[in-house]
Amino acid sequence: MLDIVIEARQATLGPGMAVRRILPFRLRRMVGPFIFMDHAGPIAMPAQLTTAMDVLPHPHIGLSTVSYLFGGQVTHRDSLGVEQIIRPGEVNWMTAGSGIAHSERFEDPAALTGGQLEMIQTWVALPEKDEEASPAFNNYQPEQLPVFTDTGVWMRLIAGNAFGLQNNVKTHSPLFYVHVVLETGARFGLPREHAERGIYVAKGSLEVAGRTYTPGQLLVFTKATDPIIIAKEPTTLMLLGGEPLGERFIWWNFVSSRKERIEQAKADWQAGRILLPPTDNQEYIPLPADKSKPAGSPPPEALS
Repeated sequence: MLDIVIEARQATLGPGMAVRRILPFRLRRMVGPFIFMDHAGPIAMPAQLTTAMDVLPHPHIGLSTVSYLFGGQVTHRDSLGVEQIIRPGEVNWMTAGSGIAHSERFEDPAALTGGQLEMIQTWVALPEKDEEASPAFNNYQPEQLPVFTDTGVWMRLIAGNAFGLQNNVKTHSPLFYVHVVLETGARFGLPREHAERGIYVAKGSLEVAGRTYTPGQLLVFTKATDPIIIAKEPTTLMLLGGEPLGERFIWWNFVSSRKERIEQAKADWQAGRILLPPTDNQEYIPLPADKSKPAGSPPPEALS
């Protein structure tokens, strides 16, 4: 059974950086452990304006950020001292745990002027036992990620397990995250082993039970359903979900099972107890007021 269809809303992260925000949604805060999802691009911008898109250093707790690019490149720097250029097809998994700060810089003007930059960023909430884990960052190259092909179907397992595939991307709870490309007329399904399952239409269109769905829509299904997905045209999908973790609170860039931990994170960022990236520490995003909309993060009131 189709549980809900979530329509992406436009959010602005900075000058020229409008994204489609899919999660969180007021009627469906999470799908499995996934608590946040943004789709940026394709973006084209004059070279002289590219630095305006940079996401300055900002903090996270209680989650893992997952960056996955369709095109272009982004430079990641964090308070662990990691500096990583993120390229298409890689998985970049940053676990914030007890607290980390990072920046995302767009330092390749050619990718922006050519309209190549396109990326999906998700946040995965951590189980309570791992919410205060030590921060970590891991980059996984495309050759480390299994790919499956069939007639009219290509898919890459980003993380977790699905369709009999698994990889070594370190996760903290049962989940799946898959990049799927379908040719016109191809038929596809969802992995059956997970309690909560979603299909995000990134490009193209698909048909499920006689209805057509288009880019920017997230279809969430119950476990008992085994939908048949039919591509109406060349279509790109992101499949995601897993086992639910229970209630989570989200404010700005902070996620926790405890409200008081969110308050502590606010105080820690204001007091400088969450360190800045050592190679990107000259500027940062300050803690917003409750009604502000800081660049690079969901405003506290964005659950609409």
